[in-house]
Amino acid sequence: MGDVVNLRLARKAAARRTKEAQAATNRAAHGRTRSERAATTAEADRAARLLDGARLEGQRREGTD
Repeated sequence: MGDVVNLRLARKAAARRTKEAQAATNRAAHGRTRSERAATTAEADRAARLLDGARLEGQRREGTD
């Protein structure tokens, strides 16, 4: 037979795990230097230009009418 689980404690533990995951995401996003942020932005721009350059004539972007 299984163990008895206190649902209040289980909910609180799940909330703590969720908050810790969000905090880790925020630390990764906001705990970077200006040059690291600029490098990430430049890489994303380069990837977008590369993708747009490989687009065939007559094709439209998704989401545009």
